[in-house]
Amino acid sequence: MPTDKPITLQEHAMRFGTFMGIFWIFKFIFLPLGFTIPLLQLLFVLLTLFVPVLGYIYVRKFRNTYCNGEISFFRAFLFTLYMYLFAALLAAVAHYVYFRFIDQGFLADSYLQQLESIKASAQSEMVSSIDQLIQAFDTISSLTPLQLTFQLIFQNIFYGILLAIPTGLVAMKQKKRF
Repeated sequence: MPTDKPITLQEHAMRFGTFMGIFWIFKFIFLPLGFTIPLLQLLFVLLTLFVPVLGYIYVRKFRNTYCNGEISFFRAFLFTLYMYLFAALLAAVAHYVYFRFIDQGFLADSYLQQLESIKASAQSEMVSSIDQLIQAFDTISSLTPLQLTFQLIFQNIFYGILLAIPTGLVAMKQKKRF
């Protein structure tokens, strides 16, 4: 039973957010693998740096395809924010599955080992900073998989808000009126 109602901004944000979430899940795979194959750690960082670019590409595609080539800052900001929100929710499912069934403390232990090796060769003024980082990772490793997942959701939403502002500014486009 087809309907003639227009597709809303939120529905488009869900679609593009799903694509972004799949991208985040794909790049997350490289994080734990990067501790055994360092090149994959670099790939994880590069893919993470590509996230705002991909966000802009999706907003521009939304603007040009569904908004007749023009979009206000608020609408671009809202679209980007929704897109990151839906991506964060989808990635949270993968994060929970990973931390609940696969990780078993691997990530925290790997970071702690790296910090301990850095601490051994650090100058005296750096040792206290490294000790604070080690204490922070000890706290993180005591979180349950659900708590870790919620922490990552809120972190992704926070960064999504921060990224939505410049993305909205760059993607906005108004028709010139004479």
